Parts: sequence; C-alpha cells; structure tokens
Amino acid sequence: MYIARLKLKNWRNFKHVDVALRERVFVIGPNASGKSNLLDVFRFLRDIAKSKGGGLQRAVEARGGLAKLRSLLARRDPEVEIVVELAERADEPAVWRYELAFRSEGKGKQRVLISKERVEDLRRKKVLVDRPDRVDRADTERLTETSLEQVVANKEFREIAQFFGAVTYLHLVPQLLKHTELGAAGQMEGDPFGQSFLERIAKTTDRTRNARLRKIESALRACVPNMRNLRFERDELSGSPHLGALYAHWRPEAGWQREDQFSDGTLRLLGIMWSLLEGDSLLLLEEPEMSLNEAVVREIPPLLWQMQRQAKYRRQIFVTTHSDAMLQHKSVDPREVLRLEPSSDGTKVLLASEEDIALVAAGYSVAETMGSKTKPVTLTQLSLL
Repeated sequence: MYIARLKLKNWRNFKHVDVALRERVFVIGPNASGKSNLLDVFRFLRDIAKSKGGGLQRAVEARGGLAKLRSLLARRDPEVEIVVELAERADEPAVWRYELAFRSEGKGKQRVLISKERVEDLRRKKVLVDRPDRVDRADTERLTETSLEQVVANKEFREIAQFFGAVTYLHLVPQLLKHTELGAAGQMEGDPFGQSFLERIAKTTDRTRNARLRKIESALRACVPNMRNLRFERDELSGSPHLGALYAHWRPEAGWQREDQFSDGTLRLLGIMWSLLEGDSLLLLEEPEMSLNEAVVREIPPLLWQMQRQAKYRRQIFVTTHSDAMLQHKSVDPREVLRLEPSSDGTKVLLASEEDIALVAAGYSVAETMGSKTKPVTLTQLSLL
C-alpha cells in the first residue's frame, strides 16, 4: 500500500499539514525545520501498530510525553491529530482512511486519551470504527488504547495495522557495522541505525540472499567500479555473519575485503539497496547522502528507481535531504518534493508551485527551483560572527 494523503494538526513543529503524496517523496528544508519530525509521524504509527510491545501510551512515552509531541503553537486546541489515506497503488484513489486524535486526560494519572479514532473503508463507503463510542464512554480506560493495537478490534482492517507495523526507518551508521563493540550497550528499538543489518541478511534464505546481492553488486559497480563478487559469509570460528567483496588488485586474491574495510559510503549504499529489496511497506531514508561523493549522490534518485524495478514488491520511499546534488538529477519530479518552510505559525509543508513545475519543464533542476528556497536568509551572517 501507499500513503496517498497526510493531514496533521499540532504535531511537533507543524500546526497544520494537508498534502497529497506520491510513490517517492523528497523532504527538503533548512536545519530544524522539521524534516525528521515529519518522518516521525510514520514511525509513531508503526510504534502503535507493531505486534510486540507497541501501543499508543508507549509510543507517546518514547517521545518524551505528550508535552514534547504536541506543537508549542497548540495553545487553544491541545488535541494532536493524524489522518492518513491509503491507496493500493501509486496514483490510484485511496481505499482506506485512518484518523487518530488524542489529548491529555488533564487530571489524575495524566494519561493520553483518544479523542477520536475513525477507520473508513472508502471502497465500500463504510465506517468500521468511530470512537469514542457508547462503550468507550462507559469505560474511559478503553480510550488509552487504539483499535490498531488490538487484534480483535482490527480484524476488518488488519492490513492497515500490518502496513503501519512494517514501516522501516533507516539512518545507517557505518561505524556500528565496522565496530560492533560500539553497539554492545544495546540496540535501539526498530534498529534505525542498521546495527542488525548483517543479521537481517543472514536470516534471509540462501536463494533470496544471493539474488539480492547480485542485484546490489550490479548497481554498486557504477559507483564502486573496483568491487566485484559481493558475497555473504560466516566467520569460521565465531559463526558471525559478514559481507565480503573482491577489489581489483595486481596480486590475485589479494583484494578480498570484509565490511569493516568497506568505505562508509559503500556500506550506506548497501543498506539502502538491501532495504529497497527487502519489504513492501513504507521506507524512510534519513539523509542518505552522508559519507558519499557528490557525484554518487546525484545518482541516488535513479538508483532508487532501478532497485524498485528489480524488487518483488515496490515500496513507497520518503527521503530527507540537504543535498543539492541529489535534487539536480533530471529524474526528480518537482511534484515529488515537499518543501518545509518555518514560520511564526509553525512549519509549512509546501508542494511545488506551478512556476516551479514550469521552470523544471524548461530545463532547470529541482535544486535550482525549489532547493534554493531552503537556504536561510541570514546564512551569510555566519562569517561575521
């Protein structure tokens, strides 16, 4: 499935958001404008819906409580609201609408209570859930849990819960793969930094794993030309999983390297490409340009499409970026871009204007038309400090 539309009220630094979304979305904006906060909406829904240890209360608590989750601009209306519309395929009409609004109990235990939860099957024009209902009002305790997290309650729309629960967030940190002792203190829930990346590869069947590695190797050769024979292996003594590759060298067999010898950029690309081939739910990529040469960054947009075409299932992809190089590629459609603009009334989420679309059609890049608008007006004053 794909998220076709997103509406927000009082979510972090966004007072109001209402945007249509495409199969691939680039989120751009200046520092502290809310790019990560926008992605966190989908991580929040994942944390509510995931099968083990999820739920509304825990998802809110993990973010420091409702006071840190709710927009500072929500002075008169303290309710936080999330609305998503889901489609079976990109550019098709939405088939589901899920709405969730919540606020503080305001007394006693100061719990987070659901003020509205609504599930609509748009194909049948049928409302499956509309809360609070009579039973909720008779037992307020029920309002501490969403229908998403209840197996009995979500029977008719379990595919929504499964979709949210499978959302993947990746901000792979190469050092955690190269130096496993850095992650010895514990792995963060959801593995956002790729600490279990090698374990995920190890758990895949031999046939699937080898097929994916062949596709990744083929794509990697464009930016790591000396690499070949990408393969999975286990340490003979410890049994630990590893990736190995042969790098061109004047001495035969002297160029074999493991992942701890790969460049940071190569490891990040490996993580991104494996994730593209791995699942069919929403994929959130945080600043994939880190550790990569600018020339390689320019090829990330077509790389995303190439890997999508080779995947068994296509994934919707959200990418946050500060990189002009990524937005320079001609395959980036201005209608794929969400531009965040801070204001005194909260961060605005802006789609491409008709002028932006016309300029790109005339030969300008998205970096020139939309990326240029994300530069802070006072940036030049840094040199005066």
